[in-house]
Amino acid sequence: MIFERTFDILKHLKNADPKNDILYAKLNGEWYKFTAAEYYDKAKQFAIGLLSMGFKKGDKIATISNNRPEWNFVDMGMTMVGVIHVPIYPTISAEEFVYIFKHSELRMVIVSDAGLHQKIKPLADKIDTIEHLFTFNSVPSAQNWRMVTKSGIHNMEKHKAELKRIKKEITPSDIASIIYTSGTTGQPKGVMLSHANFMHNMHGVWDLFPLDSATRALSFLPLCHVYERLVNYLFQAKGCGIYYAENLGTIAADMASAKVHAFATVPRVIERIYDRIVSKGADLGGIKKLIFFWAMRLGEKYGIENSNSAFYRFKLKLARKMVFSKWHDAFGGHLRLVISGGAALQPRLSRLFFAAGIELMEGYGLTETSPVIATNHTMVPGKLMIGTVGPVLENIEVKIDPDGEILTKGPCVMMGYYKSPDLTADLIDADGWFHTGDIGQLIKGKFLKITDRKKEMFKTSSGKYIAPQTIENQLKESIFIEQAMVVGESEKFASALISPNFDYLHMWAHENKVHFRDNKELVKNSEVIKIIQKEVDKTNKRLGEHEHIKRFRIVCEAWTAPTGELSPTLKLKRRVLYNKYANLLRKIYGYEVDEENRGTISFYGE
Repeated sequence: MIFERTFDILKHLKNADPKNDILYAKLNGEWYKFTAAEYYDKAKQFAIGLLSMGFKKGDKIATISNNRPEWNFVDMGMTMVGVIHVPIYPTISAEEFVYIFKHSELRMVIVSDAGLHQKIKPLADKIDTIEHLFTFNSVPSAQNWRMVTKSGIHNMEKHKAELKRIKKEITPSDIASIIYTSGTTGQPKGVMLSHANFMHNMHGVWDLFPLDSATRALSFLPLCHVYERLVNYLFQAKGCGIYYAENLGTIAADMASAKVHAFATVPRVIERIYDRIVSKGADLGGIKKLIFFWAMRLGEKYGIENSNSAFYRFKLKLARKMVFSKWHDAFGGHLRLVISGGAALQPRLSRLFFAAGIELMEGYGLTETSPVIATNHTMVPGKLMIGTVGPVLENIEVKIDPDGEILTKGPCVMMGYYKSPDLTADLIDADGWFHTGDIGQLIKGKFLKITDRKKEMFKTSSGKYIAPQTIENQLKESIFIEQAMVVGESEKFASALISPNFDYLHMWAHENKVHFRDNKELVKNSEVIKIIQKEVDKTNKRLGEHEHIKRFRIVCEAWTAPTGELSPTLKLKRRVLYNKYANLLRKIYGYEVDEENRGTISFYGE
């Protein structure tokens, strides 16, 4: 099956099995569903509604919403008439909203609920180009998106022939969407992606995962992000039933009630799942606790592609029966595939999930590449290497620049940055190679391994290069550490700011009779400093001498996207963190004396 434009997926679904239940969401605790035929009708009604309101090819509409079936109705409806979809993260700042609204010249904005309507309306009212603000939920005094579909139903006969003509005229090279990056290094950039970008990328991963119309998939990463959006298109094209989680807090319950087989995620979610599992194991007593942690240690030694000994397989069979079967029960009993992207995944977590009988596949890509460049999979032998992001897709090219940067070329590379030809030319060279900004290498000539971001690598005063992400990921393997930022540009040595896993640290403090009033007091406690020091020591043993974390500081705040330290895709906003902790960083390197917090700084080798 060849799809050239995104809405070709919808036509295929309707023709293949119009009664197939394709989209699910929860209302009052119960799943409700839409068939392929209903999905097609809703999208068509929205498309006709746009035509009746005077929308034309090239106009732009933004959605600011949670994941839900309606997001798909309007997405497909827009693309049917050539309107460009601009999906926006709900969690960005007011300044970023205003910038995107103005820069993209929106004509319409659709938000999900009353809270977002209250937040967006005063911003949208100031933008001359925005003519309409609708909501998906019923919100008093707000216009509802159904006004558009009702107009579509009323004007169906009037505009049906026009819609058919416009759809035929839309080519694969037309812009389907403008996706704005998170703006971690300045103003957001509008990435222009065509129908061909999306569809070529979907075809590139088409045969890599065991998906069909019997597959139930959970969706909880934001659909406004290109990663979840591409996976969403793939699930739909395969005829999978897609269950949209109510929110991040209901993932486990939604997964169990829907009995899902697959989902896409980011490493941070996997790490939190792992932390909860370990916490439950720590609550066990006696022989049960011993068996639990024996199974965990065994799982972390799992070898891929039948590389495990007969004795190991015997022990694993016992571990699966006594421990890992409980994982499957918690996941609903049917989970078999997890796709991870967006950041580096700890190899031990991959091994552990594989040992439990759940394939945890790591991949790699960027918004500018629609997004997948490489991914592990097991559909063909020899296409999986834990610790890498897998083989490069067959329909694109990758090469490593002399300075280690990953370059890629192919049909999934973006059309460019909206209104920024100079910036586009900076990243896509004359030969068509897109410069990813990531540093990596090809293992065995085919497995891509990401080592760091080019702009984030730094040199100490001794001239030694340090790749912070690699060290940060190793630090985060500790259950005590939620986030870490390694610093040391032009300094004598590397240091780190550490934001603890406060949920686990609170439990540990209670069990060890460590008393505290708040997190600020907790991170100053000598016992807490000692336990973090042990975790840093473990990481240092795996690093080169010049990479050792010689000093660290524990901060009393959790770093999150809503509070601004992380991007919407949960990457460190280094500029924000540097500004927030500027005084602390100066004190860590001895530029100022920190008498009050001297006890929370750990020194090594002095």
